[in-house]
Amino acid sequence: MEGNDRSIAGFTMLAHGIFHTYELSIPLFIVIWLDVFDVSAAVLGIVVSIGYGLIGVGALPSGILADNYGSRRLIVAAVIGMGGGFFLLALAPNVYTLGVAIVVWGAAASIYHPAGLSLISRGAEERGTVFAYHGVGGNVGTAFGPLLAALLLVFLDWRFVIVALAIPAIVVVILGSSIEFDETAATATDGGERTDGDERTASDEENGGFDLRSIVADSRLLFTTGFTLTFVIVMLYGTYYRGLLTFMPDMIANLPQFGTYTVLGRSAEPAQYVYTGLLMVGILGQYAGGRITDHVKTEYALLSTLVALAVLAVIFLPAASVGVLPFLAVCAVLGFCLYATAPIYQVVIAEYAAEDVHGLSYGYTYLGMFGVGAGGAALAGTLLTYFSAPVLLATLGAIALVAAGLVVVVLRAL
Repeated sequence: MEGNDRSIAGFTMLAHGIFHTYELSIPLFIVIWLDVFDVSAAVLGIVVSIGYGLIGVGALPSGILADNYGSRRLIVAAVIGMGGGFFLLALAPNVYTLGVAIVVWGAAASIYHPAGLSLISRGAEERGTVFAYHGVGGNVGTAFGPLLAALLLVFLDWRFVIVALAIPAIVVVILGSSIEFDETAATATDGGERTDGDERTASDEENGGFDLRSIVADSRLLFTTGFTLTFVIVMLYGTYYRGLLTFMPDMIANLPQFGTYTVLGRSAEPAQYVYTGLLMVGILGQYAGGRITDHVKTEYALLSTLVALAVLAVIFLPAASVGVLPFLAVCAVLGFCLYATAPIYQVVIAEYAAEDVHGLSYGYTYLGMFGVGAGGAALAGTLLTYFSAPVLLATLGAIALVAAGLVVVVLRAL
């Protein structure tokens, strides 16, 4: 990568890593919170889904802000807010204040993705490659954040572990603020022209781009057939993603092969390490998914990963009955495909959106991914409480198949 692309990649990798460190450490604490706060999986699933849902609800205004004021300041503010919100979790005396703390974290976290992805789409010349590195940064946080949490939980109370995880946000803000780059380098290279032919009016500029008519007009132009179908696909993928990961440590812990054992007088959960191992494999998936979009039609790549996710959900638990090694192999492939999907749909979104509304497009995208998709946590908690893990996984497999079917519709319609 050339210098500007490299700087953008480094900046977004740091922020993306801290986002996923917090997002995917939460499922590890859910196993503890179920006992500490004496609540059912259904109740805790709803509480967590509200916080996760805010990531999507706040994504749209974040995207609009990114289109009009740039991404750097928004990303720095997001990292500060995420660190502070996560720290508040350590102070929660009951499930109600726990919910408030998760809401604070979710509101801050909602800023990141639209700002970060629009920065890449407008500033990076080698967009697919930078998306790939951005994904790797996210998965370093995804894997090593929860791994660090799992290791610390062996020796420390969960509240102290949360405080320890909040500290890296300070480091990310300091390092990220020192990186220089041009936010619009790629747009400037191609003239910054809108592919849909629409232009902002002078009154829109005077209002800082927040003229309601302009936003509505941009949204109408954005929701073409291709973008609308991709938006629905992302919502379905988000539901699968959140429904699978939120209670995954708990589901694995209930398998007889992964019972609790004792280390230095402290209880350790093998399920936590299987979960973090799955997330680590996702690093390779993120990188491969981003790179493949530079060489393969993105719709075909998206179709392949969604079909694979449907199959893997169905065979996830049966693989455990075959043996530990087959189960771990399925977990590895699942982690790879789950995270390979993300950079692929991110590139698809960029292909169906005009350059100067990429922030808005990613705002809508993450409204679907993390807003509507957050319902997957509530869905998972409800199905686990009133039915069973196989019912949950079969439901998630069906959701992935519906998403794959919509990709076929996109291929035929365009």
